[in-house]
Amino acid sequence: MEAFSSIRFELRAAAAWITLDRPDAMNALSDVMCRELAVAIDRVESDRDIRVVVLTGTGRAFCAGADLKGVFEGAGGEPGAADPMNAFLDLVAGMIERLRALPKPTIAALNGLTMAGGLELAMACDLILAGESVRIGDAHANFGVFPGAGGAAVLPRRIGATAAKYLLFTGDTLPAAELVPLGLVNRVVPDAELATEVEKLATRIASKSPLVLRRMKQAVADGLDQPLAGALRLERLVLEAHRHSHDIREGLAAFVGKRKPEFKGY
Repeated sequence: MEAFSSIRFELRAAAAWITLDRPDAMNALSDVMCRELAVAIDRVESDRDIRVVVLTGTGRAFCAGADLKGVFEGAGGEPGAADPMNAFLDLVAGMIERLRALPKPTIAALNGLTMAGGLELAMACDLILAGESVRIGDAHANFGVFPGAGGAAVLPRRIGATAAKYLLFTGDTLPAAELVPLGLVNRVVPDAELATEVEKLATRIASKSPLVLRRMKQAVADGLDQPLAGALRLERLVLEAHRHSHDIREGLAAFVGKRKPEFKGY
C-alpha cells in the first residue's frame, strides 16, 4: 500500500477513513495533498469491500483552504514571476470533482475550522457532520480570490442563493449549528463524540445495499438537473433495471425470512 505524507488512509470495517494530516498548516490543500487525495479516491473506487468514505482532519482545522503561500513559494517566492496558480487550481478542482462523483456514500466529519477550499471539499461529500465548536465559511473574498471548486456554484444549491451570498460576500465564518437549518450540515455533535458518531453512521450506511446506494446517489445528482417530470421518469427507469438485481431479491427474501440481508452490490 502506498505511503502518504500529508494524509492518513485507514480501513475501519467497510469504511475508508481519509484524514487530512497537515495540522501545522491547518490542513491547507497543497499540491502533494491533492495528489494523495486523488490516489486515495482511486483506491476507494477500485476496492469493492469499501462501501463508505469518511473524510476528516487533524488538529484545529478540517481544512482552511488552499495553500496559496506554498504555491507561490514553489514558484520562487515571487507571485508575479510565473503563474503557478492555474495548474494548482486545476489540480484542486479536479480532485474535488472526483470526490463529488465517487459512486459511494461520503461523509465529511468536520473537526475544526472549515473555510474556502475546505468548504468546497466538504460540500463534495454527501453528508456533513460537525463538532459543536466548528466554524464554517467561504472566505475567498477576504483575500480577493474567486472560488474555483464549487464555492460560488455549489453553495447556493445547498443553502439557497441569499444565504450563500451572505457567506460569499462577507467572508464570515458561522457556527456549524447555524448551518443545520439551511441544509449544509446534517448534524452537530459534541467535539469529543464526533469520531464515534460518524463511525456509527458509516457502519449503518455500510450495511445497506451498495448497489442501491450507488443508484440513489446518481439518481439524486441527475434528478436535480432536470424538471420534476423528467426526474420521475429517470427514477422509474432506474427502478426497472434495479428489479433484476441480486440485492433486491436478497433484500425481499431477508424481509420475508425475518433475517439480516447479505448484499453483494449487484
